[in-house]
Amino acid sequence: DVQLVESGGGSVQAGGSLRLSCAASGYALFRRCMGWFRQAPGKEREGVARLYTGSKISGYADSVKGRFIISEDYAKNTVYLQMNSLEPEDTTMYYCAAGVSCGSWSPRDFTGWGQGTQVTVS
Repeated sequence: DVQLVESGGGSVQAGGSLRLSCAASGYALFRRCMGWFRQAPGKEREGVARLYTGSKISGYADSVKGRFIISEDYAKNTVYLQMNSLEPEDTTMYYCAAGVSCGSWSPRDFTGWGQGTQVTVS
């Protein structure tokens, strides 16, 4: 089973940047779908970015397109989410997820989840 641990969250001012990390164990990040989701209290989980590892195929939610970049480091078995030009609306918990198929934003298509990391933008 895959285990995922997120890190890199914190508090920044609007316009600032953060880089979230998702370290995987028990699961080789190759030809897998890795996704970043966010969920605020009382709201549904929202797909933010996804990457089919071992390729350059990626996708982004319209709300973050042009500001966020998802990437991977195969040697470190880690996926990243570079977040630039952060806005107060980006404030929420961010979760890393792993799956097989990368054709859907549905959380049900992802079988492994991290515990999340908090991002706060003022």
